[in-house]
Amino acid sequence: MGTNSRSVVLELSDASLKGILDIPESAFGIVAFAHGSGSSRLSPRNQAVAEFLNGVGLGTLLFDLLTADEDKVDARTREYRFDIPLISRRMSDAVVWLTEQPVTAGLPLGLFGASTGAAAALVAAAENPDHVRAVVSRGGRPDLAGNALPRVRAATLLIVGGLDTSVIELNREAAAKLNCHHQVKIVPGASHLFEEPGKLDIAQKAAADWFTDYLSGARP
Repeated sequence: MGTNSRSVVLELSDASLKGILDIPESAFGIVAFAHGSGSSRLSPRNQAVAEFLNGVGLGTLLFDLLTADEDKVDARTREYRFDIPLISRRMSDAVVWLTEQPVTAGLPLGLFGASTGAAAALVAAAENPDHVRAVVSRGGRPDLAGNALPRVRAATLLIVGGLDTSVIELNREAAAKLNCHHQVKIVPGASHLFEEPGKLDIAQKAAADWFTDYLSGARP
C-alpha cells in the first residue's frame, strides 16, 4: 500500500507548528497524534505506531505541540510540557485544521495520545464531538483531562503497561469518569514507555484494531 507523505505547517490560532502528514492510498480514516511531555513529532515510538497505522490504511498526522522557541524554553524550565490547557488548545485546533484540508476533510478522525498528550487528545475530543470518533491513549495521563472526561463522546481505549502501576490506577480513575464507550487495556510486562521486546507491537496492534472498528464504521 503506497503512502503519500509530506511535511506540513499547521497555521493555528496561536502558533505555526511543523507536522508530518502521511495518507495511504484508499485511506479510511486519519489519526492525529499528541506526543508526550518533552517529545515532538519525531518521537520514535509515535512514528512506529504511525507507520503501523499507515499499513492498515489509516492516515496519520504527527505534529509539534510547541513552537521552536517554546521548546527551547521548555527544555530549560519544563513550563510548557505540563501546560494542559495550552497543548489541548493546540490539539483541538489541529482537529479543525484536518477538517479543513482537502486531502483529509472527508476522513473519519481519531486521536492518539501518549503521556500528557493523552489528556490533550481527550480534551480535544470533548471540544469537537462532531469530528472525533475515537481516542487511544498509550501510557497516558488521561486524569489530567479533568472535567473534560465526562464530556468525551468518542470511543476511548486506554492502554497501560502492566508494570506502570501508578499510571494504571490513574487510568482506571479517569475511565470511571468517562460516559462514552471505553476500555482499559493492560499490557502485561510493559513499563511506562513500552520499551520491552514486543510490548509496543501489542500496543500498536490494539490501537489499530480500535481505530479500524470506530473509524471504518464497523461499530456505531
